[in-house]
Parts: sequence; structure tokens; C-alpha cells
Amino acid sequence: MTYEAEFEQALRDPEGFWREAAGAISWTRAPRQILDASRAPFYRWYADGELNTADNCLDRHVEAGRGDVTALIHDSPVTQSQQRYSYEQLRDAVAKFAGVLHGQGVAKGDRVIIYMPMIPEAVIAMLACARIGAVHSVVFGGFAGAELAKRIDDAKPKLVLSASCGIEPTRVVEYKPLLDRGLELAEHAVERCVIFQRETRRCELTPGRDIDWVDALADAEPVDCVPVAATDPLYILYTSGTTGKPKGVVRDNGGHAVAMHYSMRAVYGLSQDDVFWTASDVGWVVGHSYIVYAPLLLGCTSVMYEGKPVGTPDAGAFFRVIAEHGVDVFFTAPTAFRAIKKVDPNGELARQYDVSSLRALFLAGEHTDPDTAAWAGEKLDVPVVDHWWQTETAWPMSANPLGLEQLDVPPGSAGRPVPGYDIRVLGAEGEEMPSGEMGDICVKLPLPPGCFPTLWQNDERYKSSYLETFEGYYRSGDAGYFDADGNLWVMSRVDDIINVAGHRLSTGMIEEVIAAHGDVAEAAVVGAADADKGQLPVAMVVLKSSATRAAEEIVAELVAIVRDQIGPVAAFRHVAIVDRLPKTRSGKVVRATLREIADGKDWTTPATIDDPAILTDIEIQLGHIGYASRRAG
Repeated sequence: MTYEAEFEQALRDPEGFWREAAGAISWTRAPRQILDASRAPFYRWYADGELNTADNCLDRHVEAGRGDVTALIHDSPVTQSQQRYSYEQLRDAVAKFAGVLHGQGVAKGDRVIIYMPMIPEAVIAMLACARIGAVHSVVFGGFAGAELAKRIDDAKPKLVLSASCGIEPTRVVEYKPLLDRGLELAEHAVERCVIFQRETRRCELTPGRDIDWVDALADAEPVDCVPVAATDPLYILYTSGTTGKPKGVVRDNGGHAVAMHYSMRAVYGLSQDDVFWTASDVGWVVGHSYIVYAPLLLGCTSVMYEGKPVGTPDAGAFFRVIAEHGVDVFFTAPTAFRAIKKVDPNGELARQYDVSSLRALFLAGEHTDPDTAAWAGEKLDVPVVDHWWQTETAWPMSANPLGLEQLDVPPGSAGRPVPGYDIRVLGAEGEEMPSGEMGDICVKLPLPPGCFPTLWQNDERYKSSYLETFEGYYRSGDAGYFDADGNLWVMSRVDDIINVAGHRLSTGMIEEVIAAHGDVAEAAVVGAADADKGQLPVAMVVLKSSATRAAEEIVAELVAIVRDQIGPVAAFRHVAIVDRLPKTRSGKVVRATLREIADGKDWTTPATIDDPAILTDIEIQLGHIGYASRRAG
């Protein structure tokens, strides 16, 4: 079926379309009600269906005679090791670790925090939770204790799973002190932690609380899959909120399984015989969807990579992985190829490897500049697809859907709406914008299966954050436009979430950390464009009149506390000390103008600002730290 035909079918008869798609999934009770709209806008898909996600990822492939097919390849240049799991081996490992969870009293509906590096045990832990109907919440290992504590208090887990360390190209990150700090700061008490000891750096276990992973496995018995309602939660994944308090995105079991399987076929053009590599982290939604769940639901081979695009050992690392494992389709962030291009601009290392197995490169996580896409496409000799989606949706909203047909999409565009999504660009009053004109990118409700049905125990925040601006629509928070050919162009965020090398961070969260410093009166943080990381946080800080120390000393402390409390993922290092923050007469900081100044764009003085001279002063200060702009008036 062509793209247009499939898109129109999903638009015209969504229940029929998603009923057919559900046929690819194994159900313990097949759904008869496809869409439950009785509590709109809290729509639910497959409301009367029952299944188990881990069964669909593993057991059913083994039962179909594909147990010897490779399910997971773990490639770790930082430890110079590789591991392979067949579907049968992975099923057995998951069933055994599900026994560990069961032995610790974890049952259907309980939450489990997973705070681990990129190792197979993280995947096993996720699937083991799914096997017994527990709800996992993976926290990226780069987050500091304070951020871990927020997630513990919101999810209220019965158990935390972690490891002794993560391994970077130039250092070992000890997880145990971060975990201990998070547990200390959290109000919710966690009684038990299961810790995987890595040989690179072992840790001291806390008596009475911490259990050795291997010891726990020795005493465990395998556990069978527990059927759950399609609407039961599979996982909670926290995404940055503009208030600094993370939002717990909920993913259900049934709609998620159907959407993941469909996206592998329609968007990525994959089959069970293929090898799919997604260079992300299981701590982010990309890792959840396209390292773990979607490839295993389809039944193909997934590559899990514990390394970097450069430095493990060089800028040829990605090409080596593609060649060595026969990767058919590759998915990463544009930042990765910008880093490779910076180190090896002529692609000399790339030429050392045979990457002829590759059919396509997919990029997402931030806007892809045409130069980077062209460079990557030339070195890999494949089509490059820039596609757009979010933590909230779990799977692509727009793409060049190679599994249906390869469309003529211009460089810089995020492609066409994926079947299942009714995307509109709306103006301030909710009117549809004509082609070529910017507006809020929204999706007409109901969202398709796989998208979040709500936030964890916070229906009101779900409505206020996403659904109230435009009645009947999900507001994505991104701004953009459709061109005359129907291609979607995603241009920027409309709120204050910034994207640092594919990691979504809240400027409000960073501001809260800075404002807690004893010498700081107030602060504003904006995202400034960066050639390597997409965006970097830039802070404008007003010091208290009582502050007497050198500004350089205070700045160094601010950089250190942001790194400590949020983590190195923030890449925070740019601070300008200013006399005052520019505000409207009602007291709001003019963040949009500050972003324009920091980005080096032409800017104009807002009519509502209380003192226009402040902007000129800030422009000078930003120039001193490497950010400057052109004054438009």
C-alpha cells in the first residue's frame, strides 16, 4: 500500500486501521473494543484486551521456532567486549530475573526504578518487570542524586535496580554514591536495591539494603508471564517539565505493543531478518522504543552500543559497528555525526569499513541541519531520514516512511505525518495556518496507540500541559510549518525545554539550582544554538548586593553545582553576570528575546519591556562569554 493510501485509511477509519494492526500482536484476550472514548480526552486503546509485552518480545518468537535467532548484540568498546543473546537465551535470562523481582516482593502494578548503564542487564531488568506486570521507570545514569530523588518520590518504587558503575571513554562514573545520595534525599523509603557489580569498578554494598545481582539470581526460580490489561502501565519515563518537576509519561501495554510493531514495518522498513541499531541510551525514550521494545516485538536483531561516536576509540566507531554486525538500518542523533565530522571531516576512517549492508540512516532528537545530513548520507551511501517524535508519543509523528514508500522530502524537513497522526499547525486562536506560515504543531485527538494516555497519577497536569491550549488537540510544544507539498518543518521549541545533544532538559530546572546559591539573587537560563550539541544552556545571573567575592569564583561554583545536581548531560558552563534581568511590566522575563540574543539573531526590543537599556547591557555581557548578536532596533 502506498503512503497516501495508508495515511488516508488511518485518517478515515482509525478503529478499523488499528484493529488490523493489532493482529500482529499475540493477545491472551483479543480486544473487541478498539477505542474507548468514554472519558475523553483520556482516550484508551484496546480497553478490553489482555496481553503480556515480554511474552510478545521473547516467548512467542521462541515458540514460533526462532529461539536461535540473535535477539540482542551488546557491543562495548569501553570494556572491549561483546555479548550475544539469542531469543531463547534472552527469554531464559528475563524469566530468571523476573524470579529475583518476585522474590523481593515485587508484584503486578508495583514500580521498579532502573538506574543502570548501557549493559544487557538493563534490558533484562526492563523485560523482567514487563514479564510480571510491574511498572519500570528507567532513570538515565548521567543524572545526579537530586534528580534521581525526584523520580523516586514520584514513582514510589518498591525496588531500585542499579550497577556499580558506568564507563565513559576517559573516566569511570561510580553509580553507587549517586544512588546513595538519591535515596538519602528522597522522602519515599526504598527498602531494597539489587546491584550489578561490574568488574571495571566494584562498589561497597550497604548491609541490610543492597543485594548482589549475581547472588540474587543464584537463588531465583524462573517466572512465567503475567497477563495484564492492555491499558495497564508498562513503564513510566520522566521528561523535563518547565517547572523543574519532571513529568511521568505513562506508557500502556497494548497500544504500545501495536504501535511499536507497526512503526518498525511502516517507518523503518524492517523485517524479522534484519539487524537494527539505535545509538541511544535506555534511559531515554529512543532507547526504550528502539533498542528494547520495537525490535524485539518485531523479532529482529537489536544492537546495544556502550560507546561514543568518537573516542571509543576513534571517529570510525559507528562505521565499525555497522560493518561488523551487518546493520541494515541505523538510528542516531544528528549530534553524533556532527562530532564525527568535526574529528574526521574527510571521512578517512569511514572508508576503512564496508558498510554496504546499510539501507538507511534515521536521525531524530533535534533538528538536523542539511550539511550534516548530506555528509552522513555521502559517507554511508544511503538515504538519510530526519524524523520527528517525542517522549510523549514513543514513536514517530512525521517521517519519510521507508516501509511504505520513499517520498521526495527536501533536506531539513521532518517528512510527512505518519499514518495514525492527524497533524495540524495552529495559530494563536486555534486557526489552521496556511502552508509556509509558522505556528504550534499539534495533533488532533485522539492520539494513536502507543502515545501517552496521561501522566503518572496526574491527570490534571496532563490536561493543563498538553490539551488545554487548543481544545481537541495535543500541543506538541514545537513550532513549525507545512510547506506546499505537505512536508512538515519543525523549527524550534515554543517553551523553555532545551535539547542538549538529544537530551531534553528544563531551563527552569537549571534556574532552580542556580538560584539556590547563596550569592545569587535571580537567574534566567535559555538555550543557545551550538554547532556540536544542538543547544547549550546559557545563564544570565544577577548577584545579591551582599556578594563580595570575585565573579569568576561564583561562576565556577555555579557550574559545579549544576553538574552535581543535574549531571554532566547539561553541558553547563556559560554564565554571564548581569545587573538585572529584562522583564515585562508584569514581571515576566523576556526569554524569547534573550534566546535571540544568545543565538546571535537579529532582535527587537519588546514593547512591553520595563527598561530597554537592560537588553543592550546583557548583549555586551553575553559577548564577553562568546555569545553576541546583531541589534535590529
